Amino acid sequence: MTDLIDNLLALAPNEGFNCTSLPGVGVFKASETSGRVPLCYNQGVILMAQGQKRVYLGDQTYHYNPDNYLVLTLPLPAECETIVTQGEPLLSMVLDFDSAMLGELVRLYDEHHMAPKTADSDGNKGLFVSEYGDELKCVVERLSTCLRTPLHAAALGKGLVREILFHLLQGPQAASLFALASHNTHLARLERAIKYLNEHYQQKLDVEQLAQLANMSPSSFHRNFRQMTSTSPIQYIKKIRLTRARQLLTDQGIKVKQAAIQVGYDSPTQFSREFKRYFGLSPQDCGRSAAQISA
Repeated sequence: MTDLIDNLLALAPNEGFNCTSLPGVGVFKASETSGRVPLCYNQGVILMAQGQKRVYLGDQTYHYNPDNYLVLTLPLPAECETIVTQGEPLLSMVLDFDSAMLGELVRLYDEHHMAPKTADSDGNKGLFVSEYGDELKCVVERLSTCLRTPLHAAALGKGLVREILFHLLQGPQAASLFALASHNTHLARLERAIKYLNEHYQQKLDVEQLAQLANMSPSSFHRNFRQMTSTSPIQYIKKIRLTRARQLLTDQGIKVKQAAIQVGYDSPTQFSREFKRYFGLSPQDCGRSAAQISA
């Protein structure tokens, strides 16, 4: 893993998320241990090279490190704890799922009669931690090397991402990824509603409207939503709004009332109360902390 670590260090000059020259691929770096904090994960895979993380989703705890990787079949609000050894920053490669590429690979598996069963009972998880095999490690290291040269990234990067997806379709999360690429599984229909929710979280949304998008009855939608995300649709919307508001407060330094309105709250008082309950500090304190760090 030494070459992979060196490559990721070169690709991550800044703390937090670093974009690369290849769209949909980034590198995350953290130099300090951090306690359990709420955040929103994108749909994709996180491949750890150094350090450890714990993800808390509902009543389940998921631990991933250089021996395994994290797969998210849906965008998920969760809580995360970062564990860093002094002098060895946490480093991970983050890949968003390319729906077209995933669909193409699934069709190839179907043509060769090698697709796993995609019964909805097999696709009932939004998050997996899977063992990091030698073949997958090799491809990730090659991709990290490729990303250090923009020409190589442009010429070879997509092919290596495709190879990584190919290996993911052979892992324990395969049934869920196949269900995701299909059109009429519960997971695929739920994904449509969740993507709409993430794009329109500022608007007034209700469960009946989201259930229609998923072509489910409200009761079936609620049951499948909780099974996949470990939370209710209403709580999911609230967590997305509060996380987006924190980004506005810390990244843009806007006023608390503005942040509340922009994420869909009618009452700044209710917003402040729910923000403090979720993050453990008030939105005013969040904004002040960000200002002190930038200063």
